[in-house]
Amino acid sequence: MSLSPSELVTNADGSIYHLNLLPQDIAHTIITVGDPERVKEVSKHFDTIQLKKGKREFLTHTGVLNGKRISVISTGIGTDNIDIVLNELDALVNIDFESKTLKENRIRLQIVRIGTSGAIQPEIPIDSWLLSEYAMGFDGLLHFYENDYEQYQEIENAFVAHSQWSEKKARPYIIDFDKELAKKFSDNRIRLGFTATNTGFYGPQGRKLRLSPSIDDFTNVLSSFRHNKHQITNLEMETSGIYALSKLLGHHAISLNCILANRVAGTFSKNPSESVEKLIKFTLQKLTSN
Repeated sequence: MSLSPSELVTNADGSIYHLNLLPQDIAHTIITVGDPERVKEVSKHFDTIQLKKGKREFLTHTGVLNGKRISVISTGIGTDNIDIVLNELDALVNIDFESKTLKENRIRLQIVRIGTSGAIQPEIPIDSWLLSEYAMGFDGLLHFYENDYEQYQEIENAFVAHSQWSEKKARPYIIDFDKELAKKFSDNRIRLGFTATNTGFYGPQGRKLRLSPSIDDFTNVLSSFRHNKHQITNLEMETSGIYALSKLLGHHAISLNCILANRVAGTFSKNPSESVEKLIKFTLQKLTSN
């Protein structure tokens, strides 16, 4: 049974609607970044760039480094954008665009997020790198898809009790990283973390300008949570969505965070561009090494 035009939406040239990409445009190893300006900061290290395409905030460069084909794609900010990017990437490799039918032999992408984040534990230093072993999502994205993912329900329940989480908000969910892909990034420069993902930068992260957040001192609520060995290390806006949809779709995904701020200490990186550049080089080296 073929997908209807309102389900698999394409442009006039047959490309997928938002990303503006054809199936042959992407590699099976994909780096995601939030900022479109960061795409060229990754692709400048490629030996060759085969393709540059963009639409709205979604910019894609595909090229080759050390014989390995890699795509780097900007997602923009937030798990709402992640919903678009992950579903459309999966469609590009697992749906036949001619017949509009699902392919029998599924392809599993390697997806590596290179992002920035704020630490919420005082001992996590500025400019350090963190690999999200777990992600706690406050965004609700997972709940919009059929799933039976309840592996960490005990920790979820503990956090709901600790935070006195309102029933008006989406229930927090926890997803872990892809262990197989994470092995490639084992290094003494990498700290494993438990990342919280929320839907915005201001109130959802406890910041107050003219509007007061509904949870008073949200940073402290997060940083003070403990359940057995688990504590939340950092806060950002994409990881839980990447992990959730990758699990459901069968892709390998990890999230690498360059810690630019420490919310507890009130400090910020003196040279954020340099710190992110080092993480980009590290990521590309790990992806292309045997």
